[in-house]
Amino acid sequence: MRLTLEVWRQTDPADAGRFETHVVDDATPEMSVVELLDRLNESIVEDGREPVAFESDCREGICGACGVTVDDRPHGPQSNTPSCHQRLSSWKDGETVRIEPLRSGAYPVVRDLVVDRSALDRIVRAGGHVAIQAGTAPDADTTAVDHALAEMALDFAACIGCGACVAACPNGAAHLFVGSKLQHLASLPGGKEERGKRARAMIAEMEQDFGPCSSFGECADVCPAGIPLAAIAVVNRERMRVVLRGKNN
Repeated sequence: MRLTLEVWRQTDPADAGRFETHVVDDATPEMSVVELLDRLNESIVEDGREPVAFESDCREGICGACGVTVDDRPHGPQSNTPSCHQRLSSWKDGETVRIEPLRSGAYPVVRDLVVDRSALDRIVRAGGHVAIQAGTAPDADTTAVDHALAEMALDFAACIGCGACVAACPNGAAHLFVGSKLQHLASLPGGKEERGKRARAMIAEMEQDFGPCSSFGECADVCPAGIPLAAIAVVNRERMRVVLRGKNN
């Protein structure tokens, strides 16, 4: 199939950037958006020019590295699907595909399709972990955890940190990302000791770079991990809890 690509090119953060148009004649419906970029780069390199910079790692929908905006939608037209699994069968022969970086004020463009998502890393560093002294590893059945609770915690722990939720939000909010971390860590025994301290630190860090949530809901529709929209309510719940209790746990 023949596709026309409009791809964002930007040499560095200071460059204004622009779309560059290319034609790929030998694309197939089974190819992913990332593989389409591979094919494009092969032809660009054969012509002796600089290839398009983009991030990619596992290509199995696990690492979250490959996020780009495709036809004005983070990751692409298929809901809850990462860019590396967005198949070209969504387009017809002869159509145009527009690919640009994830768009958010919190994600400055580094080069072409690569953005700086370190604002998400700073939130995790602020409290998205368990830092108590746990001693030696206990037996797996020392502390019983209800099966339904464990499944729920795993559902929220599925976030791969791609950042598409922020790019999809009109306000650039990170509530789906932060809420998923807060919920899964607050659900299990190992994370409960720091529940209040964690909420205070992560929410304060979130508000440094990201906007307020308006319950628009597009974040959950683009999330490749299927994090439920309920995660955005967790942020306000945990904020209220730590204010009322005033304790670190």
